[in-house]
Amino acid sequence: MKSSTPFYARFGMVLATATSRISTSEAFSTPVFQETTTLRRTAPSQMEGVEIELPDFDELFYRIGRVSPLARLAIEGNAGNGGGFGAVDDINPNDMKWKQIESNKRRTVHQIDKIDNFQNLKCPIVRFRSSLNGPCEGEKFAEFIMHLEERKRWDQQIADVSEMYPIYDMATANLAMGMGKYGDCSRLGVGYCQTKANLVVSPREQLTLCGIQTFECGSCIIWGTEMEEWHNHLLPDGERLTRAKTHLFSTTLVPTGPDTFDVEYVLQLDIGGQLPTFLTVPILTETVKSLFSHAKEVFSGKNGELEKFLLEKEARTAAMTERSLLMTP
Repeated sequence: MKSSTPFYARFGMVLATATSRISTSEAFSTPVFQETTTLRRTAPSQMEGVEIELPDFDELFYRIGRVSPLARLAIEGNAGNGGGFGAVDDINPNDMKWKQIESNKRRTVHQIDKIDNFQNLKCPIVRFRSSLNGPCEGEKFAEFIMHLEERKRWDQQIADVSEMYPIYDMATANLAMGMGKYGDCSRLGVGYCQTKANLVVSPREQLTLCGIQTFECGSCIIWGTEMEEWHNHLLPDGERLTRAKTHLFSTTLVPTGPDTFDVEYVLQLDIGGQLPTFLTVPILTETVKSLFSHAKEVFSGKNGELEKFLLEKEARTAAMTERSLLMTP
């Protein structure tokens, strides 16, 4: 059932927030979700009777901008000159001690950096950089991560991934974000993810809020953050598994030419349990490399998969335009 509370009553205060803190060097001290019930902002999902708690979007995108220079470039509106990694500010703030663990311009993933025990959360944050050929289509890249059949093509450990609670109205999300302050939100919802066991890790499950932001310059940010314990009622029925937690995730695509783009993938994942990071980080690194290898093949145009996607997207856009014209008085 849709909430009877108007958007403007629930989200009006968001529009009065101060200028973004993306360029400052403060620690992540502001919570993304509110434990106090009366402070929470919610929006109806497409599932009747289920409300989604919306995060503090200023805090969320501040965090993303702090760890991803390419995302900061897109958010600040400076990605339209085709600069990509060549235009980012790579000077690390004093509290961001990135350690380069791989660098080779000839590889698909040409740079990997990490910060151990980031924000004292007992797990590292890892950043991957890649430069790919093909059109800068964030929606297609998001399919690799968010659609189960696509995910299975590069992630051998995936057992399930689904968008359980899409937001009812995207206008609600964009209003909550400040109407264009962080681009246009084209997708938002709560999703569930489950992984298989391997020689190192038993099965894990996650409950995340994910979204896609698009920008006029053609850039895109795919993002996610773990829901809190008070959201556990949203988990699917069944036996509970060890909970892994994505403290922060973003993938930013920025066009660098008519048919090239840069990608920056950032992830802080707490795998759960007592496993040491020297066992889990190599698994994470190889998995993300598999994602980029798959992306490289698809965006190169092999097998006609990308062409099919672009034709379907063009048809959807044309249908939406026709529907809009029909509704014009």
